[in-house]
Amino acid sequence: MPDKERGALLPTGTIECPLCLGAGALTRAEILDRLGVKDFARIAQLSAEEAFRLLQNKHDHQHQIAWARFETELAKRTAEIRERHKDELCTAQSERDDITRRVADCLREVSQLRERNHELETEMAKVARVGKREELDFADEARSWAGISVSEKLPKNGDFILAYRDPSGTPLEPRMVVDNKDKMSVSEGDIRKLIRDTKERRIPVGVIVAKDESQLRQVDRERRWGQEDGVWVLRTTRRWLPRDLEVLKPVFERMRTEGPDFLQKNSALAEEVRRTFVDLDEVERELSKASKAIDAASSLTGKYRGRLQALCDNATARRMPPKPQQDGRVRQTAGA
Repeated sequence: MPDKERGALLPTGTIECPLCLGAGALTRAEILDRLGVKDFARIAQLSAEEAFRLLQNKHDHQHQIAWARFETELAKRTAEIRERHKDELCTAQSERDDITRRVADCLREVSQLRERNHELETEMAKVARVGKREELDFADEARSWAGISVSEKLPKNGDFILAYRDPSGTPLEPRMVVDNKDKMSVSEGDIRKLIRDTKERRIPVGVIVAKDESQLRQVDRERRWGQEDGVWVLRTTRRWLPRDLEVLKPVFERMRTEGPDFLQKNSALAEEVRRTFVDLDEVERELSKASKAIDAASSLTGKYRGRLQALCDNATARRMPPKPQQDGRVRQTAGA
């Protein structure tokens, strides 16, 4: 079939007007509309397009609703997860802050303990120097006491070994382990150490020597002599020790002849020795008070004597008339 005939059979956009024989150009839809014929193919096409458009709009609307619902649910779940993890993060942050604070506190305590340890080491060094000086002073003083033997400074288990000596200078039994203390107060630990040192050296008597009476506890003053754990312990001071040794000298002589357990067999004598020390300490305190009272009375006597002397001198000076006035009166009498 020729192309021209094929083109005539196919519907095209324009056709020859049967009235004007192609004098004007009309669209196919206009010609069909003028002839009262509907373009069913076009209507069907437009209907299909409209149906597809409506279906697409409906699908898009449902799609948007689904996506909106999804986004809402996603936001809700995300918020829940964020809140849950927020609590966990807050807890973790709190724990981390707490750990950081504890570490800082520990470091601060370590620093304070280090400083305190340094201070204690310094104080201990001072105490060691003071204690060593106290021990050497005690040794020098004890060696000046008549009939007393003092050993060299012991490397451990006490400071010195003290004993009476015979005319040839040989130390006599019983020997005594001496531990010097110059501190705020003698403690129970000091007594236990003295007992342990005395046992280590197999010596029956231990002496703890405080520098001053105020360093002894009340229990030390009330029980200055007594047996503890198989060891006879004397609690004394630098000033009291020579007097205490004189009191114990007869007891030591009996221990020397009858054995170290002499006092264990004579508990009444040991108790009497303890009371003797207490009484002597009381007598010494009273004598000290009396000495202070005598000194105070002497001072007051001298003071009042000076005041009375001054009053007497002032009274004598007021009774004696001045010499110039006496000479004037003599002249007046002579003229009369």
